[in-house]
Amino acid sequence: MKRALFLVASGLCFFGFAYTQYLIFYVAPLQGLYDPDLSNPLFFNQKIFYYHVPCAFVLLIAVMICGVASFRYLRGRNPEQDDIAAACAELAVLFGAVMCVTGSIWAKAAWEKWWVWDLRLTTSLILWMTMVGYVLVRKYGGPGSERLGAGLAALASVAVPFVYFSVKIQRTLHPQTSVVPGLQGEQRTAFWSSVLLFIVFFVLLLRVRIDAIRSHRRVEIVREQGLDAGLFE
Repeated sequence: MKRALFLVASGLCFFGFAYTQYLIFYVAPLQGLYDPDLSNPLFFNQKIFYYHVPCAFVLLIAVMICGVASFRYLRGRNPEQDDIAAACAELAVLFGAVMCVTGSIWAKAAWEKWWVWDLRLTTSLILWMTMVGYVLVRKYGGPGSERLGAGLAALASVAVPFVYFSVKIQRTLHPQTSVVPGLQGEQRTAFWSSVLLFIVFFVLLLRVRIDAIRSHRRVEIVREQGLDAGLFE
């Protein structure tokens, strides 16, 4: 990404955060997200919905990109695809952690429980832990960790549709996928503005992280060449 374009996108992202805060906390009403299965009315606590769900979307997007890049790496051994996969995995861990924390806060406010072992929550946790495993394998796995991590990512990407539709398979406390399409008016505007903002933020972070990984790889190549030439002890 060209420097000027990156700076413009970063500036838009900054102002986007301010604008979405205005939409979420001052424009979007408190009504409209009530679920009859909730133990308690959410009132102001429902505002976390505008952060929890976009982070969940970004997690699924990051895992899918990571899986596709890993599959392409396994086929062609292209290190650039491996760089994309590694960067996506790290961001999946980041956004997945935010998703888990905000989801637990939501659950405590709605159902007076920090966690329930329903299918959606369990599969989401397993998906996130798989990405954590990918990052740990890449960092400490030694030779061959690229292929092992790629296998983990490919497996995780296949599970993404199952995670998304899990609430239709087992209906428990977690709201169904019909909540988002049912949003109206200001709530709909605030939600999709937040989703768009988080996706743009993810793309910017992804570009930065890919560049950092590729720079590190180039330094390692130069270092190995120097060792082979006897320039370093």
